[in-house]
Amino acid sequence: MNSKAFAEIILLSSSVGLGGIIALKIPALSALPEITVKENKEELDPKEKEKPKKKNSFVAVSSNIFLQKILTKIRILSLKTDTKTFTWLQRLRENNQRKRIKENDSYWDDIRSSSFYPKNVSSLPETKPNKTRKKTNSL
Repeated sequence: MNSKAFAEIILLSSSVGLGGIIALKIPALSALPEITVKENKEELDPKEKEKPKKKNSFVAVSSNIFLQKILTKIRILSLKTDTKTFTWLQRLRENNQRKRIKENDSYWDDIRSSSFYPKNVSSLPETKPNKTRKKTNSL
């Protein structure tokens, strides 16, 4: 079956279903009373005329809420930057500590190479142990 034919079948069946729903709802909608829109303020009910005009307290509340939301977002942003800088500092400290350890590992090698010590220990003249040393009893 072709995909185009399948799409046409779905379109046709959904159109028929939508038409059926509209045909069922038209009698129910025609039974409802008509509502007219009052255009002038004079035509309003007397109870509505007596109501005092309220100040727009929604604006005052919304500005407070808006300010509160902005401040919380700024606080969250500052906390995020604080944690980010803390991780950067920690990483830098760890890197510096690794460098120090690496430098200390080669410290003695550097001293040996720059000092009067010979590089090869085997090139040193052999010394014979002193056999004339007296043994002492130490108690």
